[in-house]
Amino acid sequence: MRHYAVVVARAKQIKERRAKKRDDAAKGDHVVATNRRARHDYEILETLECGIVLVGSEVKSLREGRAQIAESYARVDDDELWLFQAHIPPWAYAVGFGSHDPDRKRKLLVHRRELDEWKREAATQSLTIIPLQLYFKDGRAKVELALARGRKQQDRRQALAKRDAERDMARAVRNLEKHS
Repeated sequence: MRHYAVVVARAKQIKERRAKKRDDAAKGDHVVATNRRARHDYEILETLECGIVLVGSEVKSLREGRAQIAESYARVDDDELWLFQAHIPPWAYAVGFGSHDPDRKRKLLVHRRELDEWKREAATQSLTIIPLQLYFKDGRAKVELALARGRKQQDRRQALAKRDAERDMARAVRNLEKHS
């Protein structure tokens, strides 16, 4: 009788853990892809979160964490914002969906006033719109875009030196606090 109670309790724990895992997966707050070179190659001036229009097999592929946005960029064409050169490979089990072009341009969903403002700034100041992250938020695919200015080689070196100096200062302060 005691053994049966242990088995039932264990089964209940497993069931609760699986339900929690399902809820977390449905919520889906996780980063799929990041553009690590963006902060090195560009000076980030402003960021914006926007939605992305995908087909079913692309969503499944993103949920598996398969995407690359390192070489991608965004541009305004015909008063709509588009993401170019983002690579989302076809989902391996997409039989009924048909295959999609992994490097096709994808429409980004932003408010009209934000689009007009970014379009004006990008044109007048010769700025670039680049994606920083591709992620899921509340089960929906989102892209974090940045309005950025390209850095020259010397600027990159200065930015690295500044970041290293700040890191060294923070480390020294932590060591002083630790030993005080």
